[in-house]
Amino acid sequence: MSAAVAVTPALLRGMPLPSHHEGQDKNARGRVLVIGGSVEVPGAALLAGLAALRAGAGKLQVASVRSLAAHLAIALPEARVTGLAETAEGGIDPAAADLLAGRLGGCDAAVVGPGMMDRPAVVALTQRLLEAAEPGPGLVLDAEALCGLLECRDGLRRHAGRLVITPHAGEMAGLLGLSRDEVEADPLGVARQAAARLGAVVVMKGGCSRIVSPQGQAWSCDQGNVGLATSGSGDTLAGIIAALMARGAPPVVATLWGVWLHGEAGNRLAQSCGPVGFLAREIPAEVPRIMAAMLRPA
Repeated sequence: MSAAVAVTPALLRGMPLPSHHEGQDKNARGRVLVIGGSVEVPGAALLAGLAALRAGAGKLQVASVRSLAAHLAIALPEARVTGLAETAEGGIDPAAADLLAGRLGGCDAAVVGPGMMDRPAVVALTQRLLEAAEPGPGLVLDAEALCGLLECRDGLRRHAGRLVITPHAGEMAGLLGLSRDEVEADPLGVARQAAARLGAVVVMKGGCSRIVSPQGQAWSCDQGNVGLATSGSGDTLAGIIAALMARGAPPVVATLWGVWLHGEAGNRLAQSCGPVGFLAREIPAEVPRIMAAMLRPA
């Protein structure tokens, strides 16, 4: 098996993001749906949605628990916000899957998982959504939405080629039934195993992130710094990747760019704020400037 290729600006310039022209409307830049949040973690869906807009998505929808919907709509006035029925534990009721499948059909990409805390409900919702949603839109699955994926083979097959998952070591261990030590001992090998079994692009997040395609191609990205290990950082990464897919980038291209942009945003914040202590909510605002800089001649 070939070694991982380093993700660099030169590599990314060889796989450019879709360009957008004057006169295009917002639909041409893609429509993103963020499904996430819970009573205990209301801000994760906001972070993912904000990141999607900063990465260039033209339209944004957010679906979260009903008790949070008005607050999210005020905090994120650029989005259409839908309130969904809640479980007793404050999560999204799995019965919302059919409604969400319909919403997904009108979008180009979705993020599922940020801030969703009621694990049994999240597993049931994710499985039903994969089975009910028509194939086509890109799907970024994160956090609790990763649990139980291997039990949803029919749903995974329906969306093969359009799936991206973004686990850290603990989430990957739970997904594959391994210990965290086993994952950390061979992150690239474990990422390849997950990519092959799920038919998904895998981001094995860490100090050096590994990105693997379903065919086993691998890349590594050590862009970024310790400051990115902060609450909400992964939610912003998921939103960036979803936006790039919604804009028309293939899943591998969107993922490689997303991981690098996220890391470079952390580098710029470390320079302006210090190596630790910057906030996940500050990451998205760096992304447009970084993308613009990448368009300039090397």
